[in-house]
Amino acid sequence: MKSKPKTRKSIIKRFKITKTGKVLRRLTGQMHYRAKNSGKKRRSLRRLREMSPEESKKIKKSLSY
Repeated sequence: MKSKPKTRKSIIKRFKITKTGKVLRRLTGQMHYRAKNSGKKRRSLRRLREMSPEESKKIKKSLSY
């Protein structure tokens, strides 16, 4: 019996796929050393950003199981 390929759990935790198929990601620089950033910068880092079509194709391929 052939084994089924597994979904990469690390990708599920890091990315969100919308109903229309867009791949969203968090921005970097949110974990520490945030005191020196302005409040505007910190608020803008909270939002999710859409990935480029080339990158999102790679992400979807590893989630296809």
